[in-house]
Amino acid sequence: MISALNPVENKLCLLSNPKSLLSLESWVNALCEYHSIGVEIYGNILIALSEAVNNAIIHGNKNIVDKEALVIASFTDGLLTFTVTDQGAGFNFLDLPDPTLPENIEKPQGRGIFLMNHLSDGVVFQEPGNAVEISFKI
Repeated sequence: MISALNPVENKLCLLSNPKSLLSLESWVNALCEYHSIGVEIYGNILIALSEAVNNAIIHGNKNIVDKEALVIASFTDGLLTFTVTDQGAGFNFLDLPDPTLPENIEKPQGRGIFLMNHLSDGVVFQEPGNAVEISFKI
């Protein structure tokens, strides 16, 4: 969806392959440059989105290469919002373990959503749990 008013694509469709994160990084670079987003917020955006896309690929799409993760960006009234959707069945986002609790500290996974919440200005999961909106005040 490229227009004369916004030459940067506002959506990105990624195959469920870890190498897709390279395309995500290039896309985020272009978006941040277009919207003159500073380095400090850029890092937060890149990490939070990488976590969301990684979750979509691994947990949502179960690494099935034919399934896609869709990332859509919208910019309104000083708020940059990304929606990441996978083709999975979803998950219970109301029942997330706290990765900072002693029993979870040693676990190799479970920090992605924690990072998304702490690096962004808002995280909202959509039913049935296969889409998440991540917002940043710009």
